[in-house]
Amino acid sequence: KKMVYTKNNVKENVGDTLTWKAKSKGHNVEFISLPKGMKKIKKSKMNKDYSYTFQTAGIYLYQCTPHKSMGMIGLVVVGGDTANKKVIAKTKVFGKSKKKLKKLLGEL
Repeated sequence: KKMVYTKNNVKENVGDTLTWKAKSKGHNVEFISLPKGMKKIKKSKMNKDYSYTFQTAGIYLYQCTPHKSMGMIGLVVVGGDTANKKVIAKTKVFGKSKKKLKKLLGEL
C-alpha cells in the first residue's frame, strides 16, 4: 500500500519517544491536533527520520503534509488518555482522511 504509515494507531506511555522512519521520498510528519493545552509541534522535514518524545497524555493526530487527502494520517494515544477524542474527531481532515479518521477513532 502506498500513502500510509506502517502503523496508524500507536499506543505509548508518557515519556516514550517514537521514531518515524523515512522509508520512501516525499513524506513527513505534521501533528494537526494535540492534547488540550499543548503548543504546536514543529513538523518534520521531508524525507527525514523524525523522533518525538511524548510528555503529555492524550491523543495526537498527525498527517503527511503532501498526502493528507490520500488518507496518510495516524493517531498516537499517550498514557491511555482519550479525553480529547471529540476534539480529534472534529479536526478538519481532507479527502480519504475523513473516512480513515472515523475508522481509527472507532478502533480506540
